[in-house]
Amino acid sequence: MDRYRILVKGIVQREGKFLIVEKWIDDNIVNPYQWEFLDGEAEFGESPDSAVIRLIQEQTGLTATVDRILYTWTFMVGSVCNLGLSYLCLTDMEEGDVILSEDLHDSRWISAEEFSDYIINQRMLQDLEKAELM
Repeated sequence: MDRYRILVKGIVQREGKFLIVEKWIDDNIVNPYQWEFLDGEAEFGESPDSAVIRLIQEQTGLTATVDRILYTWTFMVGSVCNLGLSYLCLTDMEEGDVILSEDLHDSRWISAEEFSDYIINQRMLQDLEKAELM
């Protein structure tokens, strides 16, 4: 039986700045908290567009709209193929409107020029560059 999992990443933009969140990654590494964009898994039967909007609202309290898909990625874990869709999402809510879910540690609004100052995942930085966000 083929198994697929759909992952979504929401790159939220407001007035030329992008929302990043600091979240726990792994206790077994030097820096267990890392900066990332909002992400999660689509529920069974849920469209990826709806999933990214739901996850943004659940994780930050922000209301956003999908602008476009920026890039995709895939990877295997055992016999499960993970398909990821990264979305540019727009919000006009204020900085103070961000209310983080319990699993997130901190948030910041940064410029695209600051991505490499916070994000350590080199593949993601390359994808952002190809999507012409950097």
